[in-house]
Amino acid sequence: MSHGFLLHMVFYLVAAVVLVPLAKRAGMGAVLGYLAAGAIIGPWGLSLIGNVEDVLSISEFGVVLMLFLIGLELEPRKLWSLRRPIFGWGGLQVVAVSAGLAGVAIALGIDWHIALVAGLALSLSSTAIVLATLGERKLLPSPAGSASFSILLFQDIAAIPMIALVPLLAMAGVVADHDEQGWMKAVKLLAVLLTLFACGRFLVNPVMRYLARTGLRELFTGFALLLIIGICLLMEWVGLSLALGTFTAGVLLADSEYRHQLISDLEPFKGLLLGLFFMAVGMSADFGLLLAQPWLVLGLTCALLLVKGGLLYGMSFWFDIPRGQRLFFALLMSQGGEFAFVVFGTAVDAKVLPPATGALLVVVVTLSMVATPLLLLLHDRLVAPRLRTGKKKREADKIAVENPVIIAGFGRFGQIVGRLLAANRIGVTVLDHDPDQIELLRKFGYEVFYGDATRIDLLEAAGIGKASALVIAIDTVDDSLELVDAVRERYPDLTILARARNVSHYYSLLDRGVTLIERETFEASLQLGAKVLQQLGFGADRAEQAARIFRTHNLKTLLEVYPHQQDQDEMVSITRKGRLELEEMMAGDAAAFRDAENAAASKP
Repeated sequence: MSHGFLLHMVFYLVAAVVLVPLAKRAGMGAVLGYLAAGAIIGPWGLSLIGNVEDVLSISEFGVVLMLFLIGLELEPRKLWSLRRPIFGWGGLQVVAVSAGLAGVAIALGIDWHIALVAGLALSLSSTAIVLATLGERKLLPSPAGSASFSILLFQDIAAIPMIALVPLLAMAGVVADHDEQGWMKAVKLLAVLLTLFACGRFLVNPVMRYLARTGLRELFTGFALLLIIGICLLMEWVGLSLALGTFTAGVLLADSEYRHQLISDLEPFKGLLLGLFFMAVGMSADFGLLLAQPWLVLGLTCALLLVKGGLLYGMSFWFDIPRGQRLFFALLMSQGGEFAFVVFGTAVDAKVLPPATGALLVVVVTLSMVATPLLLLLHDRLVAPRLRTGKKKREADKIAVENPVIIAGFGRFGQIVGRLLAANRIGVTVLDHDPDQIELLRKFGYEVFYGDATRIDLLEAAGIGKASALVIAIDTVDDSLELVDAVRERYPDLTILARARNVSHYYSLLDRGVTLIERETFEASLQLGAKVLQQLGFGADRAEQAARIFRTHNLKTLLEVYPHQQDQDEMVSITRKGRLELEEMMAGDAAAFRDAENAAASKP
């Protein structure tokens, strides 16, 4: 192994370790950190790395891994349910954006061949940036995330005919002599897809089962990488998109018993290679062209983001994306994508694009990628707070009923309380501050009112002066405590029952005199623990008795620790002592059960 290779690895890792945490801490996201790291160590920064093309080709494997892992999360039935957004929304996006960008270029006097190639290529978005951003923000299941994923999948499909179209625009008339005939490519494509299906169904699982029996995890990981690389070679042979092919393979393996093992083994490789990909994009930007023609480059980049983003925002009305997520969706998808580099390279080779034009468009795509995290940061800082504020400015609903129970907050916790009371014909007045949630609940017949439950005037309008109990099920700890303070000041004798998110919240409620408290996950966790004991051979009665002992002892320990919250040493001492006491109690209880069972067995 050469020292040069090791030195380059040191440069990559140092740049990533230093800059990515700084970018995350500044709220700019990991993607921008990787892009900045690449720009700094690349040819136009410190010139620590020279051969960017090799790095980019290797790092593209990270995008392939990402789509394979996404495919593993999607069963074929679920993917079929997405056919409308994939082909409907994806097709509309590619056609509309391509036509819009090409139309603007032609209006500026650019040759229609160049305008069409540029419009088609620039309609594609960056799969790596979009999916990495959605994953980082945990927004992939959101409406904007689902629409983005569907459109990206169609773009991967559309990139293939786009690349095939380029030689036709070169006025070649027919495909070059060395190319295969179209029917032969179709046969190859069908053969590869059938091979993937057969291997996914009948070969991969037995092989993974055999490797799992060896107990050597590295062999399992090696086979997972071999599987991906083999799929890539097949896709390359047939001329299909590597990303689309590996995604298809992932979907075919989505019902495999080893799906979760594959995900856990490949996840670290995906993260490292994606980071390397973003660094390679940062290194590949021709900042010399930017310095030579700054206004042209920046103007084209801004034009791309404005035109494409504007069209995407307009289309978001058709994509079932909520109002608050439309601008985010448009900004997220407004950049150019990785396949644009391939399309431009093919167009330059076919002499459809002059080399200077191709280089200019590559820089524009790269800068648009760099701009996306910055635009999303501005959205988070400037636009998102206004959207939230806009929601809160809605006037509270008029409440013309008086019920014995008021529930503040009607999420997953409050709904169960409300349903139990309603089933027993007890009147309930529900207050919640999420208008979307309220509209949905009203469709199901719930009497829910919009309003900030921490406002004492709204509580009085809801009849708190005549209510028998107030149930606090608000998600936010600070709002929950603020509500307790407001009610205790005006209605000190009202019975308050509260949900505690954690032990700290539990103690804060005790500080305010609230004693009827339920920890939100405690009972469910305890019941699940009892079921685990039953699976391990405990009888049902013994498992329930163990859960009861644990519940009683846990509450006793909580109350013993409560006066010593500020003394960590004392808290640790009490907790350790309590754990030993609990073990002794459980051992005594187990002995009592054995004695009872022996006595029952000895009776005639």
